[in-house]
Amino acid sequence: MTHFLVVTAMGTDRPGLVSRLARLASDCDCDIVDSRMAIFGNEFTLIMMISGVWSAITKIESLLPNLSVELELMTIMKRTSKHTPKNYISRIEVTFNGQDQRGTMQKITEFLAAQSLDLAAVRSHADGNETSLTQSVFLAINIPEDIDLQKLEHNIHSLAANLSLQCSIKRMQGIAAP
Repeated sequence: MTHFLVVTAMGTDRPGLVSRLARLASDCDCDIVDSRMAIFGNEFTLIMMISGVWSAITKIESLLPNLSVELELMTIMKRTSKHTPKNYISRIEVTFNGQDQRGTMQKITEFLAAQSLDLAAVRSHADGNETSLTQSVFLAINIPEDIDLQKLEHNIHSLAANLSLQCSIKRMQGIAAP
């Protein structure tokens, strides 16, 4: 039976960190089934989902703390199960762009949560200098069957206008625009 472990690692960025963590997974007879890496400021951040038999997952759980100390990384591990995606009729990708404003992400995600919409992905980025920061927010939103897609798109555009942001929406998975 396959077991799953989510590992999060964070520390000062330097060459070779991903390689050492990938080698540990391989040395423990585990597979990396999903991973994301990003650099925030000078900090390296990695999240990966590892799979393997029970003894392999247990081995990596016992060896990762020592490797973390050696690499000066903060790590967190949590056993999980394989993700079973819900059946959604479509997905939309929404991009907001404009002047950076405190609270934008909170307002956007609060709007989505109020409608019980499922986020598949979120990326945000601010760029520029202290006097002129621009922000970009990307969301992939899973759309359940009971949602009126045209009304949702209208409401997203209204939210963007209220936040003084530009907004683009792209329908995915073969759903054509009316």
